[in-house]
Amino acid sequence: MDDRKVTLRQMTPAEYQSATEIREADTIRELARLMPEEQARERTRQGTARFLPDGPDTPGHHLVVAEDESGRTVGTAWIGPDPRSESGTSTSAWLFHLRVLPEYRRHGYGAAILTAAEQLVARLGGTDLALNVFGGNDAAIALYRRCGYGVSAMSMSKTVRG
Repeated sequence: MDDRKVTLRQMTPAEYQSATEIREADTIRELARLMPEEQARERTRQGTARFLPDGPDTPGHHLVVAEDESGRTVGTAWIGPDPRSESGTSTSAWLFHLRVLPEYRRHGYGAAILTAAEQLVARLGGTDLALNVFGGNDAAIALYRRCGYGVSAMSMSKTVRG
């Protein structure tokens, strides 16, 4: 794998719409493993409305497209304020979503998008970039670990039947 580099640019309205549909479908699929699908759909819709009330124009949120050195779109990311910070003045940012397009996976673009996101956070005065990852997403967990991310909290569950 080469050391990839990407450039981040703001999503167009059409890219935002597409990225939102894909992100919500991914989230619903993951949440539906833990709850009824309709509940997963509602929770996902509520999350989008809560965190992006003004869509791509929501202050403090950066919905970006990652382009390789040839200008090809290789992925997307959503970076915003850390939702764990109640005051909104934290220097910690949050990676709400990262997606590498399927044809570019396993070629170093995930790490390149993370690096570019970290650089964006630093340029904006941030000192930390945090995220959540679904426990069964082994590829993402491995990527984040390779890029220096560590567990800061862990929630575990088990389905029990009576």
